[in-house]
Amino acid sequence: MEIRSSTVLPAVRQDIELHTADGLTLVGELALPPEGPPVATLVCLHPLPTAEGMMDSHLLRKAANRLPALAGVAVLRFNTRGTESPRGRSEGAFGDGESERFDVAAALEYTEFHDLPGPWLLGWSFGTELALRWGRDPLVQGAILLSPPLRRATDQDLDAWAEFGRPLVAMIPEFDDYLRPEEARRRFARVPHAEIVAVDNAKHLWVGEPYVRVVLDEIVKHVNPAAHPLPTEV
Repeated sequence: MEIRSSTVLPAVRQDIELHTADGLTLVGELALPPEGPPVATLVCLHPLPTAEGMMDSHLLRKAANRLPALAGVAVLRFNTRGTESPRGRSEGAFGDGESERFDVAAALEYTEFHDLPGPWLLGWSFGTELALRWGRDPLVQGAILLSPPLRRATDQDLDAWAEFGRPLVAMIPEFDDYLRPEEARRRFARVPHAEIVAVDNAKHLWVGEPYVRVVLDEIVKHVNPAAHPLPTEV
């Protein structure tokens, strides 16, 4: 069977709640491999909620639909404060990337408490800002950034990540609305170990199955190289 946009592969799926240090409950889902323990964990940080970003934004949903089965990776998705999706609405209100620091911390604490191995941050657009600003936690193995705008995240945040030293991979669409490959290489030069992956013809929202496959392949290349490249059929 060819893997298509709508394909949902087997996984152990659990509705979860995260509890923040400032007293909020956030809703989410954990997808685990159908057999055996995970080899790594993706903590997904979704696009801007005021522009319809949520835990079900398509790249994150497809990661949860495929990677537990294909790559043995656990995928943790959640709605940041004030964000709603079919899973439900997280408590609180949008904090423009500031109070969301508590949301990132709560997700990482969940991975530690539940013995989820090797957490990587997977941020998309607004989620990349949260990863860069609030993801420098000793638990974090690295971060993969999809379409980073580098608006809320500043040069100081990049300098701090350079000092942090953990892997940083930025996937930059050729026709991104906010940050294109040439400028991305210039901005991310502040992080000497950062890897810039320019994707020809792609746009900010990564619409289309060919781009979804490019993104998921790049994720797996870093979090579980033994499963790379991903199959296109099952």
